Amino acid sequence: MGNCVSLSIDQLLIHACGCFFGDGNYIHMMEANLEALQNTMKELKQRRADLLRRVDIEEDKGLQRLAQVQGWFSKDFISSYDYGEKVEKKHIKTTVGLDSMVDKAWNCLMEDEPRTLGLYGMGGVGKTTLLACINNKFLEVVNEFDVVIWVEVSKDSQNESIQKQILRRIRLDKEWEQETEDVKASSISNNLKRKKFALLLDDLWSEVDLNKIGVSPETLQNGSKIVFTTRSKEICKDMKADDELKVDCLQPERAWEWFQKAVGEVTLKSHQDIPTLARKVAEKCCGLPLALCVIGKAMACKETVQEWRHAISVLNKSSHEFPGYEVTNEELIEYWTCEGFINGNGDEDGPNNRGHDIIVSSFGEAKETHCVKSGARLCQIPEDIKWEIVRRISLMSNEIAEISGSPNCPNLSTLLLRNNKLVCISGDYFRSMPELVVLDLSGNKELIGLPEEISNLGSLQYLNLSDTGIKSLPIGLKELRKLIDLNLECAHELESIVGIATSLPNLQVLKLLCSGVCVDERVINELQLLKHLRLLTATIEDAEILERIQGVEQLASSIRALSLRDMTAEVIKLNAVALGGLESFYIFTSKISEIKIDWESRDMGEVPGFKQLFYVDIEDLEGLRDLTWLLFAQNLRSLGVDRSPKIEEIINKEEGMSILELHPNIGVPFAKLESLHLNYMSGLKRICWSPPALPSLRTLIVKSCPELPKAATVFPGHTRRGIADGQV
Repeated sequence: MGNCVSLSIDQLLIHACGCFFGDGNYIHMMEANLEALQNTMKELKQRRADLLRRVDIEEDKGLQRLAQVQGWFSKDFISSYDYGEKVEKKHIKTTVGLDSMVDKAWNCLMEDEPRTLGLYGMGGVGKTTLLACINNKFLEVVNEFDVVIWVEVSKDSQNESIQKQILRRIRLDKEWEQETEDVKASSISNNLKRKKFALLLDDLWSEVDLNKIGVSPETLQNGSKIVFTTRSKEICKDMKADDELKVDCLQPERAWEWFQKAVGEVTLKSHQDIPTLARKVAEKCCGLPLALCVIGKAMACKETVQEWRHAISVLNKSSHEFPGYEVTNEELIEYWTCEGFINGNGDEDGPNNRGHDIIVSSFGEAKETHCVKSGARLCQIPEDIKWEIVRRISLMSNEIAEISGSPNCPNLSTLLLRNNKLVCISGDYFRSMPELVVLDLSGNKELIGLPEEISNLGSLQYLNLSDTGIKSLPIGLKELRKLIDLNLECAHELESIVGIATSLPNLQVLKLLCSGVCVDERVINELQLLKHLRLLTATIEDAEILERIQGVEQLASSIRALSLRDMTAEVIKLNAVALGGLESFYIFTSKISEIKIDWESRDMGEVPGFKQLFYVDIEDLEGLRDLTWLLFAQNLRSLGVDRSPKIEEIINKEEGMSILELHPNIGVPFAKLESLHLNYMSGLKRICWSPPALPSLRTLIVKSCPELPKAATVFPGHTRRGIADGQV
């Protein structure tokens, strides 16, 4: 093997050295010969890289380097060029809100022993941007790594795709592209064993067997690292990550910074009212960087107040790309995610062109092939729909009771039939919709079942059956292997979800709040089988089940909305760490004497509390005399308390002072509260022992609270303008 390359390498070395040590004319003619020297060195490096690839191939076959060959690669004046550039730099437009996460992740990686780090969080939250920052940090910080390998995994990736990207990065793809998976794995393993590498895997949707790829534990023994992103915390466990970091949505101020960068300073300064309006638009993005960036770029050229007000109007209606949408902002984000306008794939720092076009369409500047006839009092599906080309249909808020026929819809991706009077949908209707991704049937209260032919919707990812009369899930649902988002909230007649984990193994979002299915031991066992579950809403009637689910980290961490209904218990416990993602909390028709907050954090300096809890609604509660535990909900935005006669005060002085003494950094009560509703509270005497300022309060409604003095609803430093008072 040495003979085949010795002449060319030696000649190049002699030629290169001659440039430095030859005839004195070279010194006097340095400028004239500089270009020739650079070209020679470039050629030398290229040939060295070619030679090294050939050596690697032979070593992968079990051969060893000759001493002469090793000598060529150890020449002091030839820089290492094993893999070309050690790091392929990633373009990042902005890192607002991610700097501390980058530092935290980097510090985890730089520990001496082999490390595998998992970064998890919902789609669009910035995981890919964070991984790109880590990738680029290998360029910015001096380190001993030989090569950084970036691999885009995504939902449908196979081992072959991952191997191909690794082989391309270590420049062996052409030599091994015709080989079997096992042979490629052996080549990758033999190659990586000799190098200290960092493998960055973006967007894992399921466990990847790294041994089959060629990244065996032996390849990590020299301090190599693996970092991956995923939407599921369970994937972190499946991948045996040494460390896990959750990537959360941006806090309001960080989100505002992100949005400002996307819109641009010129637009924001074009009118004095635009910054205020822009903040309102930013709030609609729920802290998701992708949504902030997509909408921000769509608004970058809007320099009139009218355009911004129109944008707010569109988002208030949650219009997606259809005027007149009647969905929440959270559902809007879910639609975007499932349709691919925003997702966890590729560069999360900016929108793909398709997403940007859709948002522009929302604001009336572009048109797609769609049919929008919401609120038109239709009694049947319109006959003028061009089924062959239509891509999105909104027939919301009509009076359609029956759907029949078998339209051929090769391009249809979204079908919205919310809030009609549907009773029956024929099986033939779903036979020719191969690209349907979003199906919303919510609000059809008389719809008690779905045809088995729903199994034909092989591309379906989002199915909303909330507020329908559906009693059971059709058997055909098990064919929807791509379904990741299922909404069954307020489906009061639903009897069971047993078997859902087997039928829908890729489910990530499952909403059961206020449905006929209450969480019991059997449901907990079923939910634990959903390995990709990242968002759960649920109703619980038993205090023991409440404690049990908080002890299952996979489930507790995924709970975003929780309802306690018909619960009878002396004491219930809420764990602020286990329920760290809780956003909405409800108590209905229950008898509870005490609510205790458990707080055990690894970070002793961290302020305890439910950081994400924004909405609390309590109705028909007996037993409790106060709601002092709400001090742990520092970011609470909305509080409603109705028909709970024994509650005398919202925050009790003695208990409140005790909590504040133990946790002085917990902050003043209700600093971010925007809406307060107190209705039919016959025993309520005060809100707080020392009236809080409530600087963010916008709406105050007090009705039929005879013991509550009017003075208790006057807050220092707060004007009454914009506050809607009911009867006191």
